[in-house]
Amino acid sequence: MKCFGSFVLDTSNMCLWRNGAQIDLPPKPFAVLRHLVENPNRLVTHDELLDAVWPETYVQPQVLRTYMLDLRRLLGDDAERPRFIQTLPKRGYRFVAPVTDQSDKPAKQDQPADIPARRLVGRDEELFRLQRHAEQFMRGQRAVVLVTGEAGIGKSALADAFCEWAIASFDISVVRGQCVEGFGSKEAHYPVMEALRELCASPVGERACNVLARMAPEWLAMLGREGEASRVALQEPRVGDLCAALEEIAADKPLVLIFEDLHWADDGTLQLISALARRRARASLMVLATYSPRDLSHQVKGLRQDLLMRRLCAEIGLGPLPRSAVGELVRRELRQEAEPAGLTDFVHRHSEGNPLFVLTILEHLIAQRFVERERADDTARWQLRVSFEEMEASVPDGLAQMIELEMERLSPGEQRLLEAGSLMRIAFPAWAVAAALDEDAAAVEEACDEMARRLYFVERAGQDELPDGSRSAFYVFAHGLYREALYQRQTSTRRAQRHVRIATRLGQLFAGREASVAREMALHYECAEDWRLAADTLRSAARHAEQREACTEAGELLEHALQVAGKLSGAERMQAEDEIRAHLLHLCAESGRKA
Repeated sequence: MKCFGSFVLDTSNMCLWRNGAQIDLPPKPFAVLRHLVENPNRLVTHDELLDAVWPETYVQPQVLRTYMLDLRRLLGDDAERPRFIQTLPKRGYRFVAPVTDQSDKPAKQDQPADIPARRLVGRDEELFRLQRHAEQFMRGQRAVVLVTGEAGIGKSALADAFCEWAIASFDISVVRGQCVEGFGSKEAHYPVMEALRELCASPVGERACNVLARMAPEWLAMLGREGEASRVALQEPRVGDLCAALEEIAADKPLVLIFEDLHWADDGTLQLISALARRRARASLMVLATYSPRDLSHQVKGLRQDLLMRRLCAEIGLGPLPRSAVGELVRRELRQEAEPAGLTDFVHRHSEGNPLFVLTILEHLIAQRFVERERADDTARWQLRVSFEEMEASVPDGLAQMIELEMERLSPGEQRLLEAGSLMRIAFPAWAVAAALDEDAAAVEEACDEMARRLYFVERAGQDELPDGSRSAFYVFAHGLYREALYQRQTSTRRAQRHVRIATRLGQLFAGREASVAREMALHYECAEDWRLAADTLRSAARHAEQREACTEAGELLEHALQVAGKLSGAERMQAEDEIRAHLLHLCAESGRKA
């Protein structure tokens, strides 16, 4: 297989792939492309190409021009500034992109080939958009692109794949600066200086240092390069000087500046990005910045809104992976063509399409030996060792630690609100949070609204009308793993108290109609391990079902009540079980009579 840019030419199966997706290519255009790819960086004359594709057949040379137009359209190539196929007027064509043979690449045993298209899963459209922006800045039109998404969604993976593609496709320089939490207020321009150090140590480093010494000497002095600081009177570095220097450096070799985690950036870094975006001179310069929408500073929000409003930047938002992409990621990690039945559904449901969560859950299942590798007939395959119900028990340690770090950034009051919200299975209403904490419902709803506006993992989902005519907003966690981690971080005693308060409040809200919410109340009593109240409440729900002549539902509730009663002790257990069995016999008799 021949690899070039984001494409793979599969000569064995006679097909072309782009970022893991097969591209329809008829036999003759495929043959033309194959001959060019197999003879890179040399002139392929018209006659040679015609003889190779149409041996012993006379074909008008004009057909080659038609096929070249189709191939360039398919490859996203430009005849004026070719990245793949160069036209040599009146002579022929030259394939100018670097070509590698996949079979020649050293790879670890059992791992996929080391190409971005294979490593990046489910982001074809986003990578394609970045590639289009790269073609723009290669034509001298500066580009600023913001990539946004929650933690673990794959922003860095997308940036990595784009960089590998860009370096393989163009003769460019790529440098990175990492914004670090807490550094913005302590060390000005930290990510900018990191990128400049990388630039000065790159193959164009000597020229970069010369340009900086001439046009932005204060910045070079800040790098602490030998001899520079002593020759420059230390002054406040000017952003305009650095912009001009970077543009001149990019004039010889196009430059990509990558700033990761912009939500932690200092003001100086934001000013540089703003200035680079606003300057009017043509420049082969691209800025790619990633950020998480959670807890954005006012400065970052202002920069983003201003650049988007003025159409000085583009934004690419990364959402959850669909189930099909999660399945592909699972198969890639397991390195087998088919995963164990049901595993993709399980991982997708618990990760909700977050790639980091997918990988962490899979590692957790393997570490716990829920999924094991078995060898049969000289073939090792991953198999499930336990039921999916047994896998549900806990949050993977890695994710639990990550979520705990995020919780520690919140105030104690916000942590309490989220913990109380985790007591509800899916959506958590403000009234339930207020009941669990024994606080004012209106104040709690205001606090939950504020969190939903600021935190990416909590969303306002709607509003319910309560029996007394009042309304209460309800919210959802973006990921079930957050709810589970918040639930587990509470002591069992605290959880029990809060569950009982929610059940009590439910009974108060539905006074006179308690039976209609008895099932939900019983769930909270069970979570509090108050088995007597849980059993009694389930029996109340069963009686309510009987009144509606829903005998099957009533029977299921009584069977559940019998299981709960079995957790009582001594005489109390025997009495409760006898009462429930008598109720079941009565229900069966009534059902038989009516039948």
